[in-house]
Amino acid sequence: MAGNSDERMERLGREVAARGVLRLKDAAALLGVSEMTVRRDLAGARDRLTYLGGHIVAQGDGGPQVPYQFEREADSRAASKRAACAHAVPLIAPDSTIFIDCGTTLAHLAEQLPTGFALTVLCYSLNVAERVAHRSDIRLILLGGLYHPESASFAGDAGASLSWFGINTAFISAGGVDPARGVSCSHLHEVPIKQQAMACAQASYLVIDGSKKGRVRPALFAGLDDFAGLVTEDGLQRFPGRSAAPAGGAT
Repeated sequence: MAGNSDERMERLGREVAARGVLRLKDAAALLGVSEMTVRRDLAGARDRLTYLGGHIVAQGDGGPQVPYQFEREADSRAASKRAACAHAVPLIAPDSTIFIDCGTTLAHLAEQLPTGFALTVLCYSLNVAERVAHRSDIRLILLGGLYHPESASFAGDAGASLSWFGINTAFISAGGVDPARGVSCSHLHEVPIKQQAMACAQASYLVIDGSKKGRVRPALFAGLDDFAGLVTEDGLQRFPGRSAAPAGGAT
């Protein structure tokens, strides 16, 4: 089937209603078009369907703009986010347990995780989990709870569950970093999970692109001095006196 955009979206709507969720690549195969065509079609069908974390779902009650804020952010400053995560990779040690926070920046870290040694990855976001799930050398632990499409993350007892694990290194994302106000994010449900991960980790690193500097988001969750270092596209800035987990050095 190819047809026009309306016909394709009608078909996708029926499939999503039946399955609950549909992977982008499966949708493209079903319709006989490219993934890019499906994404263009979805952009014109915001009142019915949305694309999030590699999956197509029915539009939620939160209104058509919320999921697309996440989608737009995923494409924003992608090169800078990817570069920041590349600087974070050497902080991952062999046979360690790491926590990867939610958001669009750290999805790039999930794509760049080292090969050649075993890792345990803890996460609570769909876009991170889907990038790790295919790796046979990684033990993936996805913390569950209520799904929040605005950040492609889960929340519930995830913060409490983190206390069960010995985390060597936590990689934390943020929407704003202000010298006076501290480190903040946009979604309140993320705060206890971020804070618990940092409390359980030997070392925590803040990974952002430079555009986050000077911004303040609604949910404050840490101070800069709570981190062992700040990682941006310009490299790693270590904070003296803060603990640091052993670096990996493998890529």
